[in-house]
Amino acid sequence: MEATDMDVETEHANGGGSSSSEGKRFSLKNSIQTNFGDDYVFQIVPKEDWTSMAVSLSSRMVKVYSPVTGQFVGECNGRHADSINQILFSGNMLHSCSSDGTIRAWDTRSYQQVSCLNAGPSQEIFSFSFGGSDGNLLAAGCKSQIVFWDWRNKKQIACMEESHMDDVTQVHFVPDQKNKLVSASIDGLICTFDTSGEINDEDHLESVMNVETSIAKVGFFGAKYEKLWCLTHIETLSIWDLNDSRLEVNFKDARPLASNSWALDQVDYFVDCHYSAVDDNLWVIGATNSGTLGYFPVAYSGGMRSILSPEAVLHGGHTGVVRSVLASPTVKTGLNQTHGVFGWTGGEDGRLCCWLSDESSAIDHSWISTSLVEKYPKNRKKSRHRPY
Repeated sequence: MEATDMDVETEHANGGGSSSSEGKRFSLKNSIQTNFGDDYVFQIVPKEDWTSMAVSLSSRMVKVYSPVTGQFVGECNGRHADSINQILFSGNMLHSCSSDGTIRAWDTRSYQQVSCLNAGPSQEIFSFSFGGSDGNLLAAGCKSQIVFWDWRNKKQIACMEESHMDDVTQVHFVPDQKNKLVSASIDGLICTFDTSGEINDEDHLESVMNVETSIAKVGFFGAKYEKLWCLTHIETLSIWDLNDSRLEVNFKDARPLASNSWALDQVDYFVDCHYSAVDDNLWVIGATNSGTLGYFPVAYSGGMRSILSPEAVLHGGHTGVVRSVLASPTVKTGLNQTHGVFGWTGGEDGRLCCWLSDESSAIDHSWISTSLVEKYPKNRKKSRHRPY
């Protein structure tokens, strides 16, 4: 991080208790205030090889850090004219979309802007995704439309105007089916499209799933990404089967269920979901307005319908609403390559917090925002799975 402007403070906390002995417990040892000042941290995304991570801020800037050392690496030269709604890496390129109607690309080797695509006057872009057979098809949610471009020549090739009636908050190509696009909207609908061939609403809309309330975020999970989780703006959670567009479970009471599964303050909102392919387990990440987070297992198969006691509690790092959680890629690379980093979180308090899964002496604690100590309940086996 940018140590010249860093205000360091150390806190000690016990992480609170739980209404159940289920799962593993974590507690905070210290925290560091970043130099973001009054800026919110909107989103944290990693480069695929975990050599850097990008952080979007409410000041319409994007900064880049090392996810292993926490060192500030650089910032993208130039800024959007309005709020940044999504960022993602593609190789050395960092892409961002904004309510200013543009999608921009920066080369993170020079931090110079190398491309800017403009959706037109009065447009806002809330989400975007790259897909298609060659990866050059760019889809974006532009108000109630889904607009498609060929990224190679920046030419618009299609616009779907009839599938949604309100802002499209999410567009994602399915990882294992690069021609299949999923969109979600404030109108409560999740749509799936086949984007092969000449794209249009009439011939390429495959299915419509009605969540019946405004959709905030969706994500894929399962061995073949055949399932979809959906978080709404009223803090409900639903699970869908993508293959047959079938609702598997709808947790309209997700927030009370999570709140009742621990002894801390009530869960005020959900930040994200996390899936472990190794264990085939899904967690919903709930948080309090004071910044405590919990990883709550979602039980929905075999006749079960419950949100269980948290298997990790991240307490004391934040003092306000948490906007983004970045999971460590330990399932793919192993802890040795991430130096025990459990993950990163950022929020409206301007803090960028790193959470550790051990107390490795090899780690330089001068940059660590938060450190976790694992606690095992006496009646719990250590082989229990965990989110990362």
